[in-house]
Amino acid sequence: MAPNHSQRFLDIVNRAREQVRECTVQDVVDRRISGDEPILLDVREESEFAAAHIPGAHHLGKGVIERDIEAQFPDTSTELVLYCGGGYRSALAALNLQIMGYSNVISMDGGFRGWKEADQPVTVPGS
Repeated sequence: MAPNHSQRFLDIVNRAREQVRECTVQDVVDRRISGDEPILLDVREESEFAAAHIPGAHHLGKGVIERDIEAQFPDTSTELVLYCGGGYRSALAALNLQIMGYSNVISMDGGFRGWKEADQPVTVPGS
């Protein structure tokens, strides 16, 4: 785990991770190769998403996801694969969506960093 995260933050992330479904970057890659295109939801800050993101991803930052999720995805059974920078914020967001009644939420462990490390395509707006 990243050394710049406080222990209390890591503790709540670990508690969340025990309660949510997770997948790996490779799981998402394999699904895309097979033609299955899960809805990817980037929960990073708007500036992070604007700089680069996974092709086809939707953006709902962790700071507003609970407020805005129902407008974009009103069906609480919709499968949503959440990702952030490394998999921490997405686990926290996934737990909150589950509390709101979303039943098919998955947090992508490794996040955008893992996606790039796996040499997967990235959308860089304006390039």
